[in-house]
Amino acid sequence: MELYRVKPGQAINLAKDIDPDDYADWKGKKDAGERRQLELGQELENLQELLYAEHKHKVLVVLQAMDTAGKDGTIRSVFEGVNPQGVKVASFKVPSLLESDHDYLWRIHSQVPGKGELVIFNRSHYEQVLVVRVHNLEPESEWRQHYRQINEFERMLAETGTTILKFFLHIDLDEQKKRLLERLDTPEKQWKFSPGDLPERKLWPEYMKAYQELLKETSTDWAPWYVVPANHNWYRNLVITGVIVNALKRLKMQFPPAAENLAEYRKQLEAEPSTGHETR
Repeated sequence: MELYRVKPGQAINLAKDIDPDDYADWKGKKDAGERRQLELGQELENLQELLYAEHKHKVLVVLQAMDTAGKDGTIRSVFEGVNPQGVKVASFKVPSLLESDHDYLWRIHSQVPGKGELVIFNRSHYEQVLVVRVHNLEPESEWRQHYRQINEFERMLAETGTTILKFFLHIDLDEQKKRLLERLDTPEKQWKFSPGDLPERKLWPEYMKAYQELLKETSTDWAPWYVVPANHNWYRNLVITGVIVNALKRLKMQFPPAAENLAEYRKQLEAEPSTGHETR
């Protein structure tokens, strides 16, 4: 699963270096890949329960992608069985007036995980070096500072106990066209289509340039980026689940110690008179 991890300072050419159709060793093994992803999903459920119970570590998963690349589908598939009590999804739209009155990280910081939590960012603070850059919403002298600010922000989170995993879901222009047409042709998906998707699509080269620089400048040892081939949903889910499971295992979590004198509490419960009603 480390195949797609971006090394600090590594220059990535998204058109040449990572194929959105890539399967690595899973080419022609879709059924086996889906079964493996289900197995990893069960491991993720168990590890997330442990994360919540131990109440020590914090985990932040960042999902960034072009439209239709599958952020929502990833959340549904990868985190399907986790305990919602310990998992939250935060989505970041256009900043509100209140949010715009503060620095761009203000609304982000309020959503980061607490102890025992796993939080998923559906888009994130990286919009500040993507949309802001591509649409010239700030001068270059300002948005270039955000790389350093974001790295320092994430370093602070990591140093205070947050495991950060960032995923760029990589599709190509033809796959996006296919998915947009599917939205238009499928009544239950038409609500997802936005006329604004088409003008954004014309800016694809500018977005790819922005993503390439973002990956180079902000993939760090404490908050790595993974470029995940995402033309095939099952493989995308397999890679992301595997990376998260491996990261959680490295935390070496343990359940909190049980209360003392459990045998005595068992005796007390067993000694209670029956109510005459069996639990079925």
